Amino acid sequence: MKQIKMLMLAAMAFIASATFTACSDDDKDNGGATPESNYQRYQKIVNETVNKSKKSDKVILLVAFGSTWEQAYDTFDKVVADYQSNFSGWDVYLSFSSAICINNARAGENVAPKDYYDPEHWLTAIGLAGYKQIVVQSLQVIPGEEYRRVRDSYVKDFMNNRNGDFTDAYMKSIDRQVVVGTPLMAEPSDAVNLAKTLNEESDISAAVQQGIVAFMGHGNPEGYDYYGGNIRYLQLESALREISKSYYVGTVDMDDTYAANVLDHIAGKDAQYFVGDRAIEVSYEPNSNKTAQLFVLMSIAGDHAHNDMADPEDEESWYSLFNAAGIKTEAYETGFKEACWKQYKSGGEYIPGLAERSAVRKLWMNHTREAIAKLGTDEALSTPTTAPEE
Repeated sequence: MKQIKMLMLAAMAFIASATFTACSDDDKDNGGATPESNYQRYQKIVNETVNKSKKSDKVILLVAFGSTWEQAYDTFDKVVADYQSNFSGWDVYLSFSSAICINNARAGENVAPKDYYDPEHWLTAIGLAGYKQIVVQSLQVIPGEEYRRVRDSYVKDFMNNRNGDFTDAYMKSIDRQVVVGTPLMAEPSDAVNLAKTLNEESDISAAVQQGIVAFMGHGNPEGYDYYGGNIRYLQLESALREISKSYYVGTVDMDDTYAANVLDHIAGKDAQYFVGDRAIEVSYEPNSNKTAQLFVLMSIAGDHAHNDMADPEDEESWYSLFNAAGIKTEAYETGFKEACWKQYKSGGEYIPGLAERSAVRKLWMNHTREAIAKLGTDEALSTPTTAPEE
């Protein structure tokens, strides 16, 4: 099922990308001048967006993986609005790191077309606009593949002036004035804080008092150097199970690890995980509860939440697997007390993403404040024009 979905998404992204990158007749008939590339036109659009919006010399660029769901777009709007309210004097922009999500959003999949720009174009526009302090805040949940790509590729390329867009004088001016805000569970202590925060949410607290609560995270594929991120799911589960043995955490994108074994754990089957070469043994006692509530452990409720977790017509969805195992399970809920952004599904069954919970947004914002405190210190990023020679 997931393979079919991924192939469909890839095909749509290819079509959208091909439409975007193909030269138009207008490109070719320009009086013999060098054709302007789509990349250049795209950059001009982002530049204009920043120039029209710029009110400060300080900027926070929020970076999410992205989505193609209206509910997710509404969630991102809420996150931006919350950041604008809590960080007075800072301009706030939102970026998608996923090309598939950017292309599909532009093509208007499921909803009206909407533009989300990638971090490279945003950072270029931010630099050209002359911002003096720059915070790139990850909206990822774990320090995995997507976060590392933002930190080690997009931001690093910007600090290296990869495309030669900026003068040496500007690069020197932002030395130690650029920082990256870490994901929701950057450290083991963050997993503990998130566990306490989730348990205090009224809908989650009520659900765990009535039966099993299982969280679906995303995860990173094993076999890569992402175990520093994946281990956070186990640490979160451990902290949650200190509160109640009816809490479980799994992921959708990791085979035979923290993912599909949730039902085995509920049945009392022990688990062994590996962090590098180190084995971690986890013991579970059988849980006799015959009811369960599923919650998404991602910033937004998009394709994974509504399909891999909640789809009753998919035999491989968590909803179907749990019910087939004799556990009466719900994936949608009516107990989410915070007003849904734009109220577009208010009063109905709903799947709230993590970023729809104000208490969880505060945890992300705490990371942003920690990042801001590093500006002007040796913990901020240096540029090659100012870094000491080795």
